[in-house]
Amino acid sequence: MKPETNIIVIMLDSLRPDHVHCYGNEKIKTPNIDSLAKDGVIFENAYPEGLPTIPARTALFTGQYTLPFRPWQPLTSEDITIAEILGAYGYTNALITDTYHLFKPGMNFHRGFHVWRWIRGQEGDTYRSGPPKYIPEEFMKPEMKGTNVEKLLIQYLRNIIDRETEEDYFVAKVIREAVDWLEREAREPFFLWVDCFDPHEPWDPPPKYEKIYTDPKYRGKKIIHPKYGKIDWLTEEELKYIRGLYAGEVTFVDKWVGVLLEKLKELNYYDDALIVLLSDHSVPLGEHGWILKHPHTLWSELVRMTLIIKFPENQYAGKRVKQLVENIDVPATILDIIGLSRENRYMHGRSLLPLLEEKVEKLRDFIVTGYHESAHRCVRTEKWSFIFRPDAKDELYDLENDPGETKNLIDECPDVAKKMASYLSRYCYLYASRKSIEIQRMLQEKYELSELPF
Repeated sequence: MKPETNIIVIMLDSLRPDHVHCYGNEKIKTPNIDSLAKDGVIFENAYPEGLPTIPARTALFTGQYTLPFRPWQPLTSEDITIAEILGAYGYTNALITDTYHLFKPGMNFHRGFHVWRWIRGQEGDTYRSGPPKYIPEEFMKPEMKGTNVEKLLIQYLRNIIDRETEEDYFVAKVIREAVDWLEREAREPFFLWVDCFDPHEPWDPPPKYEKIYTDPKYRGKKIIHPKYGKIDWLTEEELKYIRGLYAGEVTFVDKWVGVLLEKLKELNYYDDALIVLLSDHSVPLGEHGWILKHPHTLWSELVRMTLIIKFPENQYAGKRVKQLVENIDVPATILDIIGLSRENRYMHGRSLLPLLEEKVEKLRDFIVTGYHESAHRCVRTEKWSFIFRPDAKDELYDLENDPGETKNLIDECPDVAKKMASYLSRYCYLYASRKSIEIQRMLQEKYELSELPF
């Protein structure tokens, strides 16, 4: 295929695949994402290699591993991004986002895009300095006072001072800007990256969507942004309410994804376009006793990512892929689809096309994910999840029979644990860093592994 296919990437921050209907959730309504999935391919075992927001996007922009080399940091002058590659082949590139981390001083994530529009005001973005729209105490329990979350929340309440209607919500603003660009400025071929910070916290969908999944009898605090950590400060009623808010946020985001998809159809872009809908990672909502992400919460509620790809002319429509894929595979696949596979030679990611065309059984035996600054690591195969704990007992879960990861089999299945540990040791050997060497040494002691893990 010639490099003239229009490409649209829709990033939905922190969207959990288990909260999307086409991934198997029977309660949460996501008809527009489901519609895209019907025309495309659902990847059921997709993972980010590095966490959280910025490392995940660095991997997506460059196709290169960030773990264990790169922390949360700007793009460097040596990085070659997919936007720069596509621009060199005549693409018009646009980045439309409310993800304020991309535009913090010196981050450079707009590099390679001809047009970029930043919708200000998400979460802790210091966009406004006036009084908050609402009384902050209505959104906080005493345990949140004095935390960084209190500062983020107060700033957020300042930022939404002019919110009146549904169209004033951030995801609506982002999609409306994308639609405006498509209608007035898009020049084919184009590469449009729509990066929505929702459904990331704070979770404050319009009342219509909040009511769908929350108890109408709830009279507690409107905790739209809980503090990071254990859930022992929350009542069961409050936790249920928070989960309802997140679900409402997902359905609200889906509504606006539908607006974008309908506009693509109206402008006759949809059928022939390559459309990627994905998330950077998921978010814990009280499972395993923790809420919001943390370097050690490496269970499915954090490490899984949503990934749906609609190929031109709906090729491969209806497929569900169970094999392991990583976020770094996305840019390599985009380049392969448009006939520029030679340009992914510097990428660690692999094109997904051989998998879809059944030329290979799988792309990899295992994946590794985690935070750069932490020694905690999660290693996954299609069946097993192994979590390495530098200062505690390691964990091993059978994902086929225990998808909720409730029973640690580390003592019952020592051979499997050693195999998974050897995978991590191999990874640390191949991608050497000070942290990797430290992890490999601990693995050798715990599991009596050799220094050369091959």
